Amino acid sequence: MFDNLRGEIKAIKEKDPAARSTLEIFLCYPGFYALLFHRVSHWLWNHSLKLLARINSNIARFLTGIEIHPGATFGKRVFIDHGMGVVVGETAIVGDDVLLYQGVILGGTSTEKTKRHPTLERGVIVGAGAKVMGNITIGEYSKIGTGAVVLKDVPPESTCVGVPGRIVKRKGVSHKEVDLEHGKLPDPVADAIRTIEAHLKENDERFKILFDKHEICLADDIRDEQEDLEDLFKK
Repeated sequence: MFDNLRGEIKAIKEKDPAARSTLEIFLCYPGFYALLFHRVSHWLWNHSLKLLARINSNIARFLTGIEIHPGATFGKRVFIDHGMGVVVGETAIVGDDVLLYQGVILGGTSTEKTKRHPTLERGVIVGAGAKVMGNITIGEYSKIGTGAVVLKDVPPESTCVGVPGRIVKRKGVSHKEVDLEHGKLPDPVADAIRTIEAHLKENDERFKILFDKHEICLADDIRDEQEDLEDLFKK
């Protein structure tokens, strides 16, 4: 038990540059308290004291702003940074060394009493406001971008951004370092738009050269331009 506490405190110091001391973590970190409460709730839940488990988890939600169902499973050295608005469903599984930011939801997409919440494997980082929904798996050391809505499995060592989540493979990332550069996450939609813009600009320049060469003036009436182009291609 004490080894687990030491591990979680160490993880907080490594992942949060604002953490200055162990005492500060004990007194001021709601994510730390939420996990302490959850360990108790989870033990009660697994020993058929489900009502007590729910009462304890509701007290934790009131005190910390973090809602974790007693049935959820958490690994070691998990850090919930700030944590306000975090919701973790009953069948969610959160692996070792996972980092969750405020507003994260690990939610379900089914009303059946089955595994209906996500599994986060070792080293996953979930950005602020991200929603990971359904019985899906987020692979080891993957990153979910801020505000993303993830509805499908994410392979290990990948980055998922956008709504709905789009996967961008990332290779060569050190597992020992925490990459928190959310502002540098790739955006494939924006990249595609920039490519189209560059292509349109290139075509505009080509048309301008072509029009200047054949002394075609851009007319106010599109029909006049069409007639000029038809004459050009008849030559």
